Amino acid sequence: MKTIDNDIKAGDFKKVYLLYGQERYLIKQYRDKLIKAMVSEGDSMNFSSFEGDGINQKEIIDLAETLPFFADKRVILIEDAGIFSKAGDELGEYLKDSPESTHFIFVEESVDKRSKLYKAAAKCGNPVEFKEQTDETLARWIGMRIRKDGKGMSQAAYNSFIEKTGTDMENIDKELEKLLCYCMDKDVIELSDVETVTTEQITNKVFEMVDAIASHKQKRALELYYDLLALKEPAMRIMYLISRQFNILMNVKAMTNKGFGNKDIASKAGCPEWAVRKYQAQCRAYSLDDLKRAVRDGVAYEEAVKTGRMNDQMAVELFIVQYSADMTGTHATGSK
Repeated sequence: MKTIDNDIKAGDFKKVYLLYGQERYLIKQYRDKLIKAMVSEGDSMNFSSFEGDGINQKEIIDLAETLPFFADKRVILIEDAGIFSKAGDELGEYLKDSPESTHFIFVEESVDKRSKLYKAAAKCGNPVEFKEQTDETLARWIGMRIRKDGKGMSQAAYNSFIEKTGTDMENIDKELEKLLCYCMDKDVIELSDVETVTTEQITNKVFEMVDAIASHKQKRALELYYDLLALKEPAMRIMYLISRQFNILMNVKAMTNKGFGNKDIASKAGCPEWAVRKYQAQCRAYSLDDLKRAVRDGVAYEEAVKTGRMNDQMAVELFIVQYSADMTGTHATGSK
């Protein structure tokens, strides 16, 4: 990120910028910074954007070959096209010989670093991965935002806030704005303010659901599932989140058994460091083999839905029933 800031400050831009990763808030911030620095306000002649699957690479190459109109640069933004794989070979081949006056900004959630397009982007420019921010970084950022509004925040309020919002900066930003508006006449944000205003994320309900499954509280687990369906959450997204939770628990269990510290566990499991202790408590109800089997069965249920052998809502319900009743029971349809 510092390299992008330095390029903007110097006014010396690379031919290609690739912004990718899980932290969409920062990606959007840096995408907009680059566009503002490289394109004059209102200059639609020299700025073009493409988004989504099915983009026409030949059309983009023809546009890239066009000299800028009364400007030094032509800027082309390509977002979420999923072309950092074999699908982007045509653009990857072209980038090597593209005009110096044409600059590309690519925005993707994930990339294949073995792809021709990624290698060309790395050679011609600057790929930057925006990872999920650390606990310390988020605490500093939230603290800075609160102090900017002339307020403080109790530790209990902060703990509850970050637990409800998760670590996604875009969601934190939205929830923080709500909280600051609600506490406009207060100097210190308290726990009660957070509990009144902050919206709990779907993932928290999933955590609670897995907790109920682990405790063999089948009725509570199913209630939480039906609540999510009532909130119009797709059944297969719930299945994905449950499977993801069990995958995290499997990694936490395995690394805890090997004596790794919480920081290393958080990095490997893909969760915030403060959540590790909660996950360690949750996975005590399972053996490592139980957790591995739960992950495999999650995949099996998903496959059964995709192949039309099972209804999506029923698949999730069966998974919950199976693992809240008896971890040593039969496996899911298609599981080995």
